[in-house]
Amino acid sequence: MGTEGSTVLSPLWRGLPTIDSSAASTSASCSLPPHFEAVGSARKFTRSTLDRWDLIGLFDEVALVVSELVTNSMRYAIPAAAPVAAPVAAGRALGEYETPVRLHLMRWTSRLVCAVRDPSETGPVVGEAAAGDECGRGLYLVDSFSDAWGWHPLAGALHGKVVWALFRLPRDRD
Repeated sequence: MGTEGSTVLSPLWRGLPTIDSSAASTSASCSLPPHFEAVGSARKFTRSTLDRWDLIGLFDEVALVVSELVTNSMRYAIPAAAPVAAPVAAGRALGEYETPVRLHLMRWTSRLVCAVRDPSETGPVVGEAAAGDECGRGLYLVDSFSDAWGWHPLAGALHGKVVWALFRLPRDRD
């Protein structure tokens, strides 16, 4: 992910305790095509990443949050007639493309962050669902299962927004 991850998520760290510079960090990301089957792909990617990081015990909570964030991007951020891929920002080889939604997972010793980047600059809105409604509870679930969540618009050459959720990791993990 290079420096893009830290740039994309810099507003997330405001108001949170700083991360010890000696804390190990790692990240993984994947592009998701603009259709709802991408939610299943995001869950599989999350499972394999958490397994590789020895955090599989967090899978249920993290996968639920990832599913909600990706579903919101697919439902509200991708226009119905969205192209399959958009050109990547300058600095990449000609002809290199990226899909409009990207899932980032970042791990530090004390935190795990799930972030979904999409092309919309409109922030997520917490819905008000009636008892029989099938929609409108996603961000309530994100709020319930994560330790913090939020969003911010992207600046510079990147367009759109990032919606993120933070999970504090147990102290006994390396």
